[in-house]
Amino acid sequence: MLSQIPIDLKKVNKENIDTEILRAGIIAELDAVNLYEQMAAMTENKDIKEILLDIAKEEKTHVGEFQTLLLRLDKQQVTELEKGKKEVEKELGN
Repeated sequence: MLSQIPIDLKKVNKENIDTEILRAGIIAELDAVNLYEQMAAMTENKDIKEILLDIAKEEKTHVGEFQTLLLRLDKQQVTELEKGKKEVEKELGN
């Protein structure tokens, strides 16, 4: 993982450990997506580009898996995601 986990998971309260683990997983997967997509943009080799983009797509699925679990555990996150969606729709007039 290129980025550092923003917190020391050993210091997290037991009641919050699962949500923090899931958030760290999301961070790691997003890092991987960025890395693979950047490398795909750099290469001129069609085969390498295709494989990198396929792997990036798989990492996006992993983000979705972690997010699904996070939303089961953190109802405030569900509420805030919905608020964010509504704000964007309002700003863009959709």
